[in-house]
Amino acid sequence: MMMSENRYSDFTLQELMAVAAAAEIKDGEKVIIGTGLPLLGGLLAQRTHAPNMIAIYESGAIDCKPLVTPFSVADPVLVPGAAMQGGLIDGLGIVHAGDVDVGFLGGAQIDKYGNLNTHVIGDYYSPTVRLPGSGGSNDIGAGCKRTVIMMLHQKQRFPEKVDFVTTPGYFDGAGQREKMGFPGDGPSVVVSTLGILRFHVKTKEMYLESYHPGVTIEQIKLNTGWDLKMAADVKETVRPTPEVIRILREELDPTGIFLGKN
Repeated sequence: MMMSENRYSDFTLQELMAVAAAAEIKDGEKVIIGTGLPLLGGLLAQRTHAPNMIAIYESGAIDCKPLVTPFSVADPVLVPGAAMQGGLIDGLGIVHAGDVDVGFLGGAQIDKYGNLNTHVIGDYYSPTVRLPGSGGSNDIGAGCKRTVIMMLHQKQRFPEKVDFVTTPGYFDGAGQREKMGFPGDGPSVVVSTLGILRFHVKTKEMYLESYHPGVTIEQIKLNTGWDLKMAADVKETVRPTPEVIRILREELDPTGIFLGKN
């Protein structure tokens, strides 16, 4: 038993992020998830503390409990056992109806109020880089009751103001989403490659809740494009248990598609 625990006592950054994402899901919630770490986070939550989570995929697969980990949101392994297999309009239609609790998002840039950019870097009409655009991210960011954002934490990706608002966060602060008429409550957490960040209940400005093992607060500040505020009790991110790491490696991603081979 001890040898088994030692085998899973270490963890990678990707595994830590997947575990942190899973922790944001409550049992019984409806969750729209995408490929990669959000997918692993959703499956991990379903396998552990949230067995009654209803997984919704943008492709239209609803209430899926796949026997093997899907490669993408359109993987056919999502079909057997699903409550429904529809199309894009079915998956995002539930979001538009305001009936999805959690949506997972990412982007090229995120600012201090949680606005995301997946359109352009630089001027819109003469950009340095032109990106893929919204896909379903605007729908998810606008309509889900809350969103979980997963980001690579670099200064150019965390500017004080994004170059283009693809997906609404809190715009310029408290009260703006309500003024615009958005039904969803907005982003609740950012799981980055350096730490976990949340949004102040009154100002809606992002702040640092925890820093990942091996990361310093100074390192996070240097990789953020504004004067990032800290939680009063800022601390190290909770480390995954060996059993959770075992589930990730052996049951959810045994071939290392998303996590790589250990």
